[in-house]
Amino acid sequence: MKFRVTLKDPDGFSDAIQDAVTEEVRKLGLDADETEQLIEMRTSKAGDDLKHWVQYGEYVVIEFDTDAGTAVVVPR
Repeated sequence: MKFRVTLKDPDGFSDAIQDAVTEEVRKLGLDADETEQLIEMRTSKAGDDLKHWVQYGEYVVIEFDTDAGTAVVVPR
């Protein structure tokens, strides 16, 4: 059986992106101004990259196939 579930998480995607980008950029050892600018740029780019799967920055559709034992994020 296949079915789709739509999940909404208004802050989940942006918070996760922000946390991941911040962690990676801080490892670079840049000064505070460069760090903040790079975090802002990379956070924006990562958000844009997710638009293929995430609508309005908060909706994602997952298709479950219980026969195949799979779950797939459905492109928008």
